[in-house]
Amino acid sequence: MGKSLSLQFGLFILICSLFSCTDSKGVVKDVEAFNLAVQNAQPGDKIILANGIWKDAELIFTGKGTAEQPIILTVEEKGEVTLEGQSNLRIAGEYLHVEGLVFKNGYTPTKEVISFRKSKEELCNNCRVTECVVDNYNNPERFESDYWVSIYGKKNRFDHNYLTGKRNHGVTLAVRLNTEESRENHHRIDHNYFGHHPILGANGGETLRVGTSHYSLTNSNTVVEYNYFDRCNGEHEIISSKSCQNIYRYNTFHECQGTLTMRHGNETLVESNYFFGNRKANTGGIRIINETQTVKNNYCEGLTGYRFRGALVIMNGVPNSPANRYFQVTNSEASNNTFVNCDHIQLCAGSDEERSAVPINSKVENNIFYNDQKDELFTVYDDISGISFNGNLINENAKPITASGFQNTSLNFKRNDDGLLIPQDEMAKEKGMVPTEGRATPDNTGVTWYPRIEDEVFFETGKTIAVKAGINTLYEAIQKSTAGDVLELESGNYVVEKSIDLKHPLSIVSKASEKPTIQFQRTSLFNIENGGSLTLKNMVIDGSEAPDAHGNTVIRTSRYSMIRNYKLFIEDCEFKDLDVNHTFDVLRVYKNTFADSIVLRNSTFTKVDGNVLALNKETDDIGIYNAENVVIENCHFKDISGIVLNLHRGGRDESTFGPMLVVDKSTFDNVGKGKRNKADASISLHGVQVAHIKNSQFNSCEPLKLHLVVGEPITKIQDCNFARTPAIQDNGEPYETENLSFN
Repeated sequence: MGKSLSLQFGLFILICSLFSCTDSKGVVKDVEAFNLAVQNAQPGDKIILANGIWKDAELIFTGKGTAEQPIILTVEEKGEVTLEGQSNLRIAGEYLHVEGLVFKNGYTPTKEVISFRKSKEELCNNCRVTECVVDNYNNPERFESDYWVSIYGKKNRFDHNYLTGKRNHGVTLAVRLNTEESRENHHRIDHNYFGHHPILGANGGETLRVGTSHYSLTNSNTVVEYNYFDRCNGEHEIISSKSCQNIYRYNTFHECQGTLTMRHGNETLVESNYFFGNRKANTGGIRIINETQTVKNNYCEGLTGYRFRGALVIMNGVPNSPANRYFQVTNSEASNNTFVNCDHIQLCAGSDEERSAVPINSKVENNIFYNDQKDELFTVYDDISGISFNGNLINENAKPITASGFQNTSLNFKRNDDGLLIPQDEMAKEKGMVPTEGRATPDNTGVTWYPRIEDEVFFETGKTIAVKAGINTLYEAIQKSTAGDVLELESGNYVVEKSIDLKHPLSIVSKASEKPTIQFQRTSLFNIENGGSLTLKNMVIDGSEAPDAHGNTVIRTSRYSMIRNYKLFIEDCEFKDLDVNHTFDVLRVYKNTFADSIVLRNSTFTKVDGNVLALNKETDDIGIYNAENVVIENCHFKDISGIVLNLHRGGRDESTFGPMLVVDKSTFDNVGKGKRNKADASISLHGVQVAHIKNSQFNSCEPLKLHLVVGEPITKIQDCNFARTPAIQDNGEPYETENLSFN
């Protein structure tokens, strides 16, 4: 009897201690109290998370509310409760309502941050997640995949949330159809603000995906409306629709490098969406694949993307296509859309030996295609006889692609209060897009109580700091610097005895008439770590004081995975005497690091016993690469033992746009002849998507090598002279040459 009383007393104390973490207003102060509150929750109850940081909190919110009395999970004060570390949320049940959570400063310990299920058998139905934030909540391993939001079950709503800064592999928000209980779901995804998604440099960077190829012929019936997509640049597909009978309407796409893509599935409606490219590179519109797709009343302005990122793209398909490839475009239409100052309308895109099924029984009618700067608007890759063209208006000098169906005309546009260019002419009535009463804007999407801070720090946005010449003066100045600062060097000699880790964007410049000289005594001078970027301008980098050991480098990226893209700009600089031992590189990158831009301009590189830019560390050949944009302009390379540029993108995946390269007005003297240059080339391009090499001279160099593999790469070599240099080596794929000489 005594033991029984003791046990009951202990249980009483335990229950009291748990309830002590819940106040009279339902505020819970830790995970244990939260779990007890969930266990006892009834329809109409409210569970409130106390203000503060909830670290490593894995919340499982289950229960059965009613339509009139949902069970609510919310916070004490919005913006004052954050889930950090390795936290996540799983929801399962009926009529559950989640509001006000913020995930930041960490990453999910599982494959999802917010999941509308507890297990495969325990899903959500009639549940809502609103006014929540996921802010740069990324796994530090760039290609460790996770989803920020996965929606399962039926009739759920995800609205007025703010998701920004997705940087690691994986979809930002996915609708999952992998069980019968999640199909024909009738979810609503609305009024969300999808913030900046940097380029991933690989497949798997979609912002929104509805379905997968495995279940693409099943109905999802998901409505995606009134969402704002801000610079969602992860990959070709901003939205990847991979199921049937979905609706996308009233969404706004701001400077997004990609398209709303009907990748798989049929009977999709894309209506009354707004695309503003603002002439930013690679901005796209709408891509049509599959059957019975309807694209109508959309507005596109200032889009520059081509091929799969065109303003309007109608694809070729694969005959008898497997589920994961391209079904033929059939019974589809693009009607009453407006395209103003958009550069590329792509028809039968992707045409090749595999994708030979041209569009059939489809129509393009009553659209406005108007560009006051460009006459070649349409690119036709194959037979377009299966598309009927009727009632389309084009600018006066634009070239129509069929004998009928297009009318050249001059239109007068006026920008309305919503920022749209609207034609004022009588002939434009019932043509093009009719503006809707409402659409997504930054003001009516996302949350109002959480700041939208630009998380991309740019060069020259901080203070300017004068740095005296001397030993470690540069090192010490960098240690005290903050993001965006400019370090201004005087003439003289700077000796750096320690490697410099760059963890934020920094500019090191000189305005002196006599360039300052930087020497370094470690195996690397600058280490670009996660978050770092570097500009060097008007200085000499002298490698003569580096250790007498092989493998030195002036600049290297982190040896570990970087989820933040970096930039490297070198201008008016001289690199010399990088030859105290062999394999001395200018830039050395590591796997799972990615540059938005690498620019060499007006600079010289002399006596380098290694490589200048070896951007070839992603060798798995699955479409991953190390740099998006590479520019070499007005540079001189002399006595380079290794390769000036090795730019590699392997595999045949077509979900990304780069790499892109420009080489202009540059001279290469005695490049690539070192015995350790395994590439046997002065420049080697493998899988590069866009390359333009022009106005350049190659003297006594190893050859230029081209290996063209992915999609329809654009490669042009123009006005170049190859003296005592072998002919260009290629893999037999076509590329364009103009005015080349070999002697």
